[in-house]
Amino acid sequence: MTWRTWLAFGALGMVWGLPYFFIKLALVDLSAADVAWGRVSLGALVLLPIAWKRGALRSLAAHKGAVVAFAFAELIGPFFLISVGERWIGSSLAGILVATLPLTLILLSPAFGLREPLGTRRLVGLATGFIGVVVLLGIGSVHGLTAWAGVGCVLLATLGYAVGSIIVQKYLSNTDELGAVAMSLGIAAIVLLPGALWTAPSHTPALLSLLSVGVLGIVCTALALQLYFYLIRRAGAARASVITYINPAVAALLGVGVLHEPFGLAGGLGLALILLGSWLSTSRAPAILESELGPAR
Repeated sequence: MTWRTWLAFGALGMVWGLPYFFIKLALVDLSAADVAWGRVSLGALVLLPIAWKRGALRSLAAHKGAVVAFAFAELIGPFFLISVGERWIGSSLAGILVATLPLTLILLSPAFGLREPLGTRRLVGLATGFIGVVVLLGIGSVHGLTAWAGVGCVLLATLGYAVGSIIVQKYLSNTDELGAVAMSLGIAAIVLLPGALWTAPSHTPALLSLLSVGVLGIVCTALALQLYFYLIRRAGAARASVITYINPAVAALLGVGVLHEPFGLAGGLGLALILLGSWLSTSRAPAILESELGPAR
């Protein structure tokens, strides 16, 4: 890869590790629905004009149902659920839990008719990742009903990301990725608007919360997707998907270093095992990962 590709790779790894930190900041004055709506709306405002200018929306007429399903699975559900979950758990824990996405994809894809051989390497990877989750949650700092509810929200969001990736693999692989994501962001903005209006704050939110939503929409969604598409063109989807292994480390560093969230030995060991398990399970780049658009985390 060229130095520009490596630069884009590093930048995207950093950018997609940021959302969990900025979601936590935005939630100080905004509801989960407001945070999710603000993010997708800004992303749509940036990407829809670009997609229209490039003619990327023309191929979507025959795939309306898949685009709507993708919007719900990849954007509406996960963005809202992660924001809800982060009301009760730390941003670093949320980032690590989303790192189980490759493992979730491997387990879920057979239910959708996408079968990959479960060799010894992949089975060891799945077992290692599962042990990592047990260490993270069973020995870590998850205490109380609300904290477990937060964990459940983030894991359900990760399931949505996996379903979204499968929708791309089965129904959107022949469409322009930019057009599909831009249109999905527009759909998500419309669907999330009533909830955002219903839970809108009665006072003017603090500047920090508003700026955090701005970063989520413009940097972590619109810019990140542009970088991801650039990497797919330059390095291929399989290499681009390795970004998944960088995100949780960035989320953990910001959560612990800036927000002073608890981490401890269980957090570090759980993260290491989850990433190792994901690498062992997907290092041969199964088709489902190679066709993944990559969630706009």
